[in-house]
Amino acid sequence: MSDQLQKFMFSAAPVRGEIVSLRNTWQEVLTRRSYPTPVRNVLGEMMAACALLSANLKFDGTLIMQIFGDGPVKMLVVQCNSDLSMRATAKFSGDAAHTIPDDITLIELLNTSGHGRCVITLDPQNKVPGQQPYQGIVPLAGEDGPLKSMAEVLEHYMRHSEQLDTRMWLAANGERAVGMLLQKLPGDGGIVPHPGELDADTWDRVCTLGGTLTHDELLTEEPNTLFRRLFWQENVQHFEPARTRFECSCSRVRVGNMLKMLGREEVDSVIEERGHVEIHCEYCNQRYEFDPVDVAQLFVASGLSQGVAPAADQRH
Repeated sequence: MSDQLQKFMFSAAPVRGEIVSLRNTWQEVLTRRSYPTPVRNVLGEMMAACALLSANLKFDGTLIMQIFGDGPVKMLVVQCNSDLSMRATAKFSGDAAHTIPDDITLIELLNTSGHGRCVITLDPQNKVPGQQPYQGIVPLAGEDGPLKSMAEVLEHYMRHSEQLDTRMWLAANGERAVGMLLQKLPGDGGIVPHPGELDADTWDRVCTLGGTLTHDELLTEEPNTLFRRLFWQENVQHFEPARTRFECSCSRVRVGNMLKMLGREEVDSVIEERGHVEIHCEYCNQRYEFDPVDVAQLFVASGLSQGVAPAADQRH
């Protein structure tokens, strides 16, 4: 089955849900970077979660999910646009990428000293003058101590930053990144014409059913199979599935603009030291190289010289 996100709504209560399965989208990330297994799995869970949260954006724009860690991992970033095009990357502290054991916990990976935090930014594409992106920040710890999974981190974020009761189930491996979200909407959610018909037990019941999902089931079963197993007795409205895909917004023009922002003096110092300027995109690992002629053109003309080294020729 192709990558897709399926939204659904429970008819008897203000509760919505989503199931997402990323295979090709996730593989596009993994073919560009090699991550230690624990980092790979957490980043995959973040991609699934980011798609789930982005599916409910009420504007054209981008949702950026960042985890700032104080352990071996310095930062994890996932960006998802309102059309569900996505990209992701991870940054490490020093040479930590080579020493991360397979059995490391999320706390040891990201919140060793208790200073880890989750930041979610909502950035509309067409902002009015003076409008700033919305940003919510929560620590990687709750009332009962450090949070032990990415699902717990994001449930904590939604409860404290968005004031929405949310449950998430996330899983990822080298093949797929998958997730399910259940969310209790305020009031009747605008979906039940007669509030007297609300089933007050629906939220607790569907969360209990979701809690029966195992990690292996999430990774091995297709979303439709999972849905039938969990909610076959519920009256549910389904919506048209949405497709996800990998997409990186980097380009030679954008890299050139970044170099111009650095200034001619700094760029020339790199040219003098190395003979060229080489930039690797953190997300897609594309290499952009500017030689002295390119740099000269960059600062005297509006156009950039053409040519990007093919991915097969990337140097590290």
